[in-house]
Amino acid sequence: MQEQVLTEAPQQFSVLGLPVHLLNDYPGWLIGRLHQRQGSHVVTLNAEMTIQAEQNASLARAVNQAELVIPDGAGVVLYLRFKGKQVQRCPGIELAESLLRHAGQLGRSCPVFFYGGAPGVAQTAAQGWQQRVPGLAIAGTQHGYISPTEEPQLRQTLKDLQPRLIFVGLGVPRQELWIAQHRHLCPQATWIGVGGSFDIWAGVKSRAPAWLRDNYLEWLYRLYQEPWRWKRMLALPLFAWRAFVRK
Repeated sequence: MQEQVLTEAPQQFSVLGLPVHLLNDYPGWLIGRLHQRQGSHVVTLNAEMTIQAEQNASLARAVNQAELVIPDGAGVVLYLRFKGKQVQRCPGIELAESLLRHAGQLGRSCPVFFYGGAPGVAQTAAQGWQQRVPGLAIAGTQHGYISPTEEPQLRQTLKDLQPRLIFVGLGVPRQELWIAQHRHLCPQATWIGVGGSFDIWAGVKSRAPAWLRDNYLEWLYRLYQEPWRWKRMLALPLFAWRAFVRK
């Protein structure tokens, strides 16, 4: 795997002005960078984030500066296929899980930090992963409801611990902006915004059944679980309209 990683360069394509990188092996590429101690910011791009970036220059800048932008959302995948690109969806949660399993093989040389979610969720998620992957080294966890006065301590903790994998579950766009602002604290780390993955790993919520995921309907299951998201889901038809107009 590592040989391919060292030679394969991601192809970059544009989705409504934002970059998307296409690779045959996303986990392998990131694992190669981990071994080479090259820092990475990974963005899991979907239609909602794309629309937000049109109105949020800081978010657009963070996405454009990221080393790896993966096609996480169904809208992004279908857009690229419509443009004639051979692309498979790469769900961010599955990419993160692949990296966690590899981190378990590396043990203490690849400590992991979880930041985000409601109080107790990140800790429960981390404990669950330690049970599944016994060699996994958890550097620390921190819920996402800290006050501005508590943030300096979190920054100092990251600076002292220097974890190699940092998962940030603060939701879009907050997690992308937070990573872009603070990644200098751990320059050799791989930083990934993982949205609500901590809730799923902690058993608070569940992923959509495979048949929904395979048919690009995972967003519908999320709406079923979180009906308050309906306003945010309006980004989907808006994304489709933007794509049509751009075409």
